[in-house]
Amino acid sequence: MPEPLVSTATHGRTGGLPFDPGDPALARAAWSRLAEPGDAVAGTLVAHLGAEAALGWVVDAVQDPARALRGATLEPLGTEVAADRLMEAVARWAPRLERLDPRRELRVLERLGGALLVPGDPRWPACLAALGPQEPFALWVRGEADLAALADRSVALVGARASTAYGDHVAADVAAGLADRGFTVVSGGAYGIDAAAHRGAVAGGAPTVAVLAGGVDRLYPPGNQDLLRRLADGAGAVVSEVPPGSAPFKQRFLARNRVIAALSSATVVVEAAWRSGALSTARHATRLLRPLGAVPGPVTSGTSTGCHALLRDGAAVCVTDAAQVAELAGPYGGPDPGTPEPVPGPDAPASSRRRTPAEVEALGGRAVRVWDSLPARGAAALDALARTAGLAPGETLAGLGTLELHGLASQDSGRWRRARARGGGAGGRSRG
Repeated sequence: MPEPLVSTATHGRTGGLPFDPGDPALARAAWSRLAEPGDAVAGTLVAHLGAEAALGWVVDAVQDPARALRGATLEPLGTEVAADRLMEAVARWAPRLERLDPRRELRVLERLGGALLVPGDPRWPACLAALGPQEPFALWVRGEADLAALADRSVALVGARASTAYGDHVAADVAAGLADRGFTVVSGGAYGIDAAAHRGAVAGGAPTVAVLAGGVDRLYPPGNQDLLRRLADGAGAVVSEVPPGSAPFKQRFLARNRVIAALSSATVVVEAAWRSGALSTARHATRLLRPLGAVPGPVTSGTSTGCHALLRDGAAVCVTDAAQVAELAGPYGGPDPGTPEPVPGPDAPASSRRRTPAEVEALGGRAVRVWDSLPARGAAALDALARTAGLAPGETLAGLGTLELHGLASQDSGRWRRARARGGGAGGRSRG
């Protein structure tokens, strides 16, 4: 068992908080206000102590930092979480602690007919665990609250806000086609490609999820309020990891991209300029070992340069329609309607079973680095893979052996390729 991040000896006091910090849901709701989305220090603290005890420790640390750290045992995480970094985080959280009372936001959510989801709730999407210490503390939801069911067969369609008519057409057409195949479409509710994707899913009669950067009481951007309200009223769900009343701003837009990627079986970038925020979602999908696709555009279009870069670098698979996107999602999104997929038993070979991202991560950092070095399409020699992975040839070969043992890589005439998942698309990144 790992050592706890800090000693639990000082967790008895609550510092006069106006709510019960021992209530798990209230504690997680409080953390969603206290820390900014993606705060890995807060996530590590909560993971080691639990939301309730971590909140009590922060109260103690604000009142008496020396006493809170006295006898504390920091897990050997290098520079990721050290005592000084922990106290810097406490300084960030302290101003919000003074008026912290998640019951106010919960009353707002109740008036909106929404629901608060926390880990352990059967409606909580287990796929978010792949984010590790950056997993949201809670999700504030309007509309369909069973996010576990919505995320089970889902694809993220993202792209430029300043989209072209071509991009809007492709996004809406792909979303409608995915709806016909029983997929949930996930996006960010923004102008441009996001809005076209949501509208295409609604037109196809399938649920669609908008992950917002601000509170679910602030349907942002204003020009999409009618669309987002339709989702909140039953055409899908409007989701945020920050409480009602929270304003959207740049850092929260970037942070919510990891949630979009983690909620989805695969991510597709429809249009993206060279510095588009949609590329942030693509990078998160890659880190999570989720399949990534990109739609090509005219070579003269600045709004497609980001997509072309993903394709040129081998980070994404070229997709042009809903059938190819469904193939990209592969068995992780489930079979297409009318083509039932046999369910392998517990004794089935490893190559025929679905894997979770946690199972891939469990293979170890070396195997994951080698997996990332394998080309999305085609095959590569050992020396080329070693250079890409930044490992010695012997280490690379050991990583390849681990991947081969688990059905993730195969060798042909001395060259290595990603193993094709049964029922999945060629060259797509495994969801795990």
